[in-house]
Amino acid sequence: MPTLAEARALCRKLARAHYENFPVGRWGVPRARRPDIHAVYAFARQADDFADEPRYDGQRLERLEEWEHKLNTCLNSAKDPVFVALGDTIRRLDLPLDLFKDLLSAFKQDAVKQQYETWEEVLDYCRRSANPVGRLVLLITGYRDLVLLPLSDSLCTALQLTNFWQDLSVDLPRGRCYLPRADAESFGVDLGALMRQQPQGGVGKLLELLFGRTLALYEGARPLAGKLRGRLRLEIAATWLGGMAILSASTALGERALAVRPTLSFVKKIGIVLKALRGRV
Repeated sequence: MPTLAEARALCRKLARAHYENFPVGRWGVPRARRPDIHAVYAFARQADDFADEPRYDGQRLERLEEWEHKLNTCLNSAKDPVFVALGDTIRRLDLPLDLFKDLLSAFKQDAVKQQYETWEEVLDYCRRSANPVGRLVLLITGYRDLVLLPLSDSLCTALQLTNFWQDLSVDLPRGRCYLPRADAESFGVDLGALMRQQPQGGVGKLLELLFGRTLALYEGARPLAGKLRGRLRLEIAATWLGGMAILSASTALGERALAVRPTLSFVKKIGIVLKALRGRV
């Protein structure tokens, strides 16, 4: 069995190599708590690979079930280095196992579900795939005020949705669609035809509806940064501003978001950082 130091070193290596699916907690976390963030990240990174990487075709759910078993036993016995580190973090900081199980349930869903019928289904997926991340970051950094939870959830859901809309041009040709079928049908949009890249009337109105719902979630999360302290406050402010900027870019593209992936220029990113430093959220 690896030592705690060895396990933490592996998790740190994984975190430094790939940080894209952990929207907050990169640099706003105190140095003493970063090994805990790395452990949580390593857990999520490997589970995400099981759900998405081609090399796990045909064994995704089996691997995720094994991962969940390791989670359930990591407080008493762990041999996998990720769970040696994670078990220490969960035990020392009294983190709820349910947050990790929610993440795993979302990864399992990714392995078998590529389309969504209703907006409520999409939000439920975000509740499990994104919101636990924000809650874990708050807990790891010492924030346990219940008033922060709905603000954090609103931000994490908004960020997850923004990522969906940003990746429409990538996901739709691959058959993965987070546009709710019920909403699409209300505008006369055939999602099957849309994924076959056939022009559809009503797409602009559909995207306008979904982008507007996402904007409302960002507005609901606006007070969060002001309730935090230090570097985490700055990071959350920058995360909020960055998400809003990507959503704005998607909105500006309109129907062209189906063919063009919006990105932020270097100048825009610098502007976001400066706004965050000035507390402009």
